[in-house]
Amino acid sequence: MMDRIIKTTLLVIAITLLMINLNSISANNWLQGDDYLAFAEVMPAPVGGYPELYKKIKYPEVAQKAGIKGKVYMIAFIDETGKVVECTLLRGIGGGCDEVAMEAVKGTKFTPGMNNNKPVKVKASITVPFEIK
Repeated sequence: MMDRIIKTTLLVIAITLLMINLNSISANNWLQGDDYLAFAEVMPAPVGGYPELYKKIKYPEVAQKAGIKGKVYMIAFIDETGKVVECTLLRGIGGGCDEVAMEAVKGTKFTPGMNNNKPVKVKASITVPFEIK
């Protein structure tokens, strides 16, 4: 009987470890963005610079009243034309700030990333600060 319990426990542990491993591989592949480069000779940038991007962001009133401040971190998948195809939240601060930041990034035109003077698909790390003034 004890032998059976040990075998069953070992089997459950093995299956759990396999599932954890498969989930992390899947998440890593997804963040790698298959066709999107992590770096380019010239990285994408918002047309008009980051100040233009920040102008599009309205600090949510709820977040201000609650004293929520900090930085929203995301990955933007930017195609060869400079369009943000997808935006993934890496770390947020809540209070509506995450959604506002992601919508602003999605609605911003970027200069495309370039390799050998040719536009390329790039995933860019973007940080949007929220500070109470």
